[in-house]
Amino acid sequence: MANQFSIFISRDGGNKKYASVLAPGQHEGLGKSTDHGISSWGWNLNGQHSTYHALFPRAWTIYDGEPDPELKISCRQISPFIPHNYRESSLPTAVFVYTLVNTGKERAKVSLLFTWANSIGGISHLSGNHVNEPFIGEDGVSGVLLHHKTAKNNPPVTYAIAACETQNVSVSVLPCFGLNEGSGVTAKNMWATMVQDGQFDQENYNKGPSMPSSPGETHCAAVSATAWVEPHGKCTVAFSVAWSSPKIKFCKGKSYNRRYTKYYGTSKMAAKDLVHDSLTNYMLWEEDIEKWQNPVLRDDGLPEWYKFTLFNELYFLVAGGTVWIDSDSPAENSSGIKSIITDSTKSNKTEASIVHRSALNGSDTSADDPSRSASEEEGEESDTFENCTVNSKPVGPTNNDDDDVGRFLYLEGVEYIMWCTYDVHFYASFALLELFPQIELSIQRDFAKAVLSEDTRKVKFLAEGNSGIRKVKGAVPHDLGTHDPWHEMNAYNIHDTSRWKDLNPKFVLQVYRDFAATGNLSFAAQVYPAVCAAIDYMDQFDRDNDGLIENDGFPDQTYDTWTVHGISAYCGSLWLAALQAAAAMALQLGDQSFADKCTHKFIKGKAVFEEKLWNGEYFNYDSGSSGNSKSIQADQLAGQWYTAASGLPDLFSGEKISSALQKIYDFNVMKVRGGRMGAVNGMHPNGKVDETCMQSREIWTGVTYGAAATMIHAGMKEQAFATAEGIFTAGWSEEGFGYAFQTPEGWTMDGHFRSLIYMRPLSIWGMQWALSTSKTILKPPQINLMDRTPHTVNSSHNEAGVKKIAAKAKCFGNAVFHCSC
Repeated sequence: MANQFSIFISRDGGNKKYASVLAPGQHEGLGKSTDHGISSWGWNLNGQHSTYHALFPRAWTIYDGEPDPELKISCRQISPFIPHNYRESSLPTAVFVYTLVNTGKERAKVSLLFTWANSIGGISHLSGNHVNEPFIGEDGVSGVLLHHKTAKNNPPVTYAIAACETQNVSVSVLPCFGLNEGSGVTAKNMWATMVQDGQFDQENYNKGPSMPSSPGETHCAAVSATAWVEPHGKCTVAFSVAWSSPKIKFCKGKSYNRRYTKYYGTSKMAAKDLVHDSLTNYMLWEEDIEKWQNPVLRDDGLPEWYKFTLFNELYFLVAGGTVWIDSDSPAENSSGIKSIITDSTKSNKTEASIVHRSALNGSDTSADDPSRSASEEEGEESDTFENCTVNSKPVGPTNNDDDDVGRFLYLEGVEYIMWCTYDVHFYASFALLELFPQIELSIQRDFAKAVLSEDTRKVKFLAEGNSGIRKVKGAVPHDLGTHDPWHEMNAYNIHDTSRWKDLNPKFVLQVYRDFAATGNLSFAAQVYPAVCAAIDYMDQFDRDNDGLIENDGFPDQTYDTWTVHGISAYCGSLWLAALQAAAAMALQLGDQSFADKCTHKFIKGKAVFEEKLWNGEYFNYDSGSSGNSKSIQADQLAGQWYTAASGLPDLFSGEKISSALQKIYDFNVMKVRGGRMGAVNGMHPNGKVDETCMQSREIWTGVTYGAAATMIHAGMKEQAFATAEGIFTAGWSEEGFGYAFQTPEGWTMDGHFRSLIYMRPLSIWGMQWALSTSKTILKPPQINLMDRTPHTVNSSHNEAGVKKIAAKAKCFGNAVFHCSC
């Protein structure tokens, strides 16, 4: 609560004064004049004339005549979230720009106060040894550094709060005040000084670092910016906060340098440079943000609620537990061991493996013998994976500097703490592909490497009670881990996800979509062996050799409480789409044999899929005989969504696609509170919600956006916006449930939510992808191979469709595919 902005106004020679924390509303325990902490401050805003407006990554707070009836105050909040700008977007900083408009007839002396506690919460909040330090920087930027010593040997944190002095704005600081009566300067003393003088003593800049805080004591700091505002005049005052926490440390000991350190280094003093650059560059940041957002905001064909929600759902990319590291710095654990990815050669095959190298004495012999894998050296208990050999193409970090954007993690949600949960990233990834495509490719490279890896440590699965190995080679992992990401994957242990039917198809679909959108041949070459392995792995689930995979009578996909029997609309459509995407990718890369294999499977599987599931109006939930086998699933065309988004031929006829989507709209959307809540996952054909399990009766926000995107691709824009508007109404609007900036995975018809602050709602960017003109750089083969039998595909078709792309593949010396050139 000490982290606040406050305002102090003096008019008429000091005869008229106003002082208030700029936090509307009364809070229990605040406003006690006898207290020496923050409750002694003036909490005087009632909020009746205060409004908040958000358009991520900016927001505006307006105080219209509060606390001074003749002063209008607006605070513009800016975060450097700038699409395609990987440097500025990595910076841990924010700017607050105050605009003061004096509507009165006399001058007003206005002081804005920024206070901050030297705390990150938790154990170290009152542990002591925290130090505050004033500074004067260049270009009029000055403020206070707050050095925080964390608990349990976690990396330290330094905050910087600052303001920018101009011709009309003077800046002063109070480096240290406390919240208890025994403090040298208390919060109450500080407030009284501001009420009296509106500023602090300039001598405070010369005080140097404070004495370390004692256990139980909180050190706070304050920055004041004072200006005179003439009658009917205007003044601008800018503040910034930045934090330097150069290392991220995970529970099992490995630590990495955060991405911003690539540009600012690892010194705690980087916070000072960050606030300086923020205060001198924020106007350029805003220009870039406006250039990005204006085409959407000025599009009269888009509903206003959609524009608002589209940008604000992006909050999750920074609030979803995001970790962005610099790939130039290998992992280091508490004993000084670095973990690095190396390519090792054995028996004329190139392998990707993980080895350890001592940072202390250089005695690890594996550093001298790259053919030794970590599993050979450390045995069964190693926390790394066995060597991976797929044909002769290494899969590892790119050597292209343009592609090096570090490594990126974000959580499935703040309640489901797993990094980059892949079945959910399938929905969310449109946001990254649209705005930060190199980060999206980096994530796909991580999963491509993981596909070819194996971790044989035993894990017990909670739902079935059986055991298996942590990571099966050929299976796409559910996630990149929790306590040791990239090195200990599959933190999820409810089911054995190596038996899930959606993860491998989702990997193939995402990789092809990203390849088609970026035209990045280096990326395609790196991940292609994993694509082949992912397809081949799924052969085991086509038990009757009809080209289609079958579900196994348990919840073996992203709906992990919703049982599936036999062929399913969800997994089946994903599989068909993946086969088509794999065939297209193989042709683009000159691998005719694999393209033929996937085409053959597709042709067989598509016929079976339609025969078993199409009922004349939509695709049944599955081919089983359970009470919900004929349910209408909102997500039944997930494969078609990706097919359309990737520029590939439709999986089914336009009539079937339109019919199924209209059924979803009429039943799953409109029969639930008149369409004002989104699309329920399951609906019986009699118009009753499928109550089979928790997830069948839930409305999933991200799935609703995905269904809407599929409708847009199918030319059903009116139904699409009506479908998605239900999520806005229930989640974001004033009449809804109040889930703004914490959009959950889903809710029930009575508004009970599950899993706040969740990844999947980023799929609203799938709608924007569908609305935009063609996103794909690569065009699919001119001949629709999916309508032909494999033997009719000949080289002339390949020449016509992919020769230009294949000709560029000659630079990949050990490619598994063969160039036509």
